[in-house]
Formats: sequence, C-alpha cells, structure tokens
Amino acid sequence: MATQAQQDAVRSDGRDETPDERADRQWGELVQEIRVAQTGVQIMFGFLLTVVFTPRFVTLSGTDKTIYMITVVLGAAAVGALIAPVAFHRIVSGRRIKPHAVQWASRLTFVGLLLLLATLVSALLLILRAATHDHIVPWIVSGVFAWYVLCWFVLPLWAKRRHTTAP
Repeated sequence: MATQAQQDAVRSDGRDETPDERADRQWGELVQEIRVAQTGVQIMFGFLLTVVFTPRFVTLSGTDKTIYMITVVLGAAAVGALIAPVAFHRIVSGRRIKPHAVQWASRLTFVGLLLLLATLVSALLLILRAATHDHIVPWIVSGVFAWYVLCWFVLPLWAKRRHTTAP
C-alpha cells in the first residue's frame, strides 16, 4: 500500500517521483539545456570581444560603434544570466532548497535566452550594416528576429497550450 506522500508524488504526467526527485530531474534537464546556450553565447561573445582590435573597427560610423557597444553589453549580460544558474546551484547546494533553486535557475535561463536573442539580432544588424548599407538590412534583421521568436517562444508556447491540460 502506497503512503500518502507517495500517492501525492504521482503527478498528472504519470511520473512516480517525490518533490526532491522531481527537482533533481528538472535540474538535470535544465543543465543540459543551459549547456547548449552557454556554448553558443560564449563563442559569439569571444568573437565580439575581438572586433574592437581589428583595423576595420576604427572606420565604423558612430552608429555602428554604438550598435557594437550595445551588442557587447547584451552579450556580457547573456553570458552572466546563462552562467548564473551554476553559481546559484553551487552557493545553495546542500541547503535542501533544490525546488526553489530549479525555479530561479529556470528564470535566469529564460532571461539569458532573451538577452541572447537581443545579442544575436544586434550582432546581425552590425554585421549586415558593415557588409552593406543597403536599405534591406532592417528587413532581413526583422525577419531573422521573427524566426527566432517563432522557434524559441511561439512554437513551444503553442505546443504547451495545445498538448497539455495542466500548468
């Protein structure tokens, strides 16, 4: 016969896990997701940092230099938000608050993804402006921005709404 705690642990998704087991699983899933985003943002940020040392940088217009500075700051903020869950976990590890740590790490990851989105769009704008000052650049950047929003947010939210019944 199952105890009340065991029965309460069975969620509507059919998983038979305690809150601590759920938090452990969710933490593992979140870490795997963060690894993908961290690698990409760190590589991009590294390349952004080198731009200022190229001969072409001094020839950029004031607007392009401003876009560059905004892009670097956004990239730094994205790196910080996507690495923050690791520091958060390390600091609270062993304090028996993993469900709360998972919530905060998830929020930080979401903010990191928003900052990564802004960084990518800003970097694309800078690169295309440097490559060509064609009037079509804002349209291309807007199209890529829309694509990211569709892939990263609209489709997952649509799937969540369509295929789940509980929050």
